[in-house]
Amino acid sequence: MYKLATALAFLAAPAFADGLEIDVEGEANGTIVIDLFEETAPLHAAQITAIAAAGDYDGVVFHRVIDGFMAQTGDVQNGIMGSDLSRAGTGGSDLPDIQAEFSDLPFDRGVVGMARSQNPNSANSQFFIMFEPGYFLNGQYTVVGAVTSGMDVVDAIKRGTGQNGAVIGQPDMMATVRVTE
Repeated sequence: MYKLATALAFLAAPAFADGLEIDVEGEANGTIVIDLFEETAPLHAAQITAIAAAGDYDGVVFHRVIDGFMAQTGDVQNGIMGSDLSRAGTGGSDLPDIQAEFSDLPFDRGVVGMARSQNPNSANSQFFIMFEPGYFLNGQYTVVGAVTSGMDVVDAIKRGTGQNGAVIGQPDMMATVRVTE
């Protein structure tokens, strides 16, 4: 309950964070720095910031990683290292889903997008980082930020070999996620 209260207080704050620093461990080791686009996707940036500030992203795995496409993470309910990861990618957070904030920003290499179900207004906690451009996503998914440092770490994330990019065996994880200002 404390984490949720902290997250809700962060959402109510007038200012947003500038971004995130993600320490990755596994086959990839290092730090990814992400600039959040709070002007383009204020609701999504606020939600990611709140989840990170509450510490809920710490220990969450990259559960879906498709070579030449993207690495997906952020399932704070079912994607925690050390838990049963068979449902990783099916959960969200205790916060409500977010209305889509589509923009004309393209899905270029290093862009961070919000994962969702078929419902465009179902993004919650999961996000993905593009390995390569994916312009077929333009206008279909919310662009929430971009990697400003650490693309070499992103490129080294363990690839999925299972169905739809599922990572088999020990996935890489976000060991620690910090909010930057």
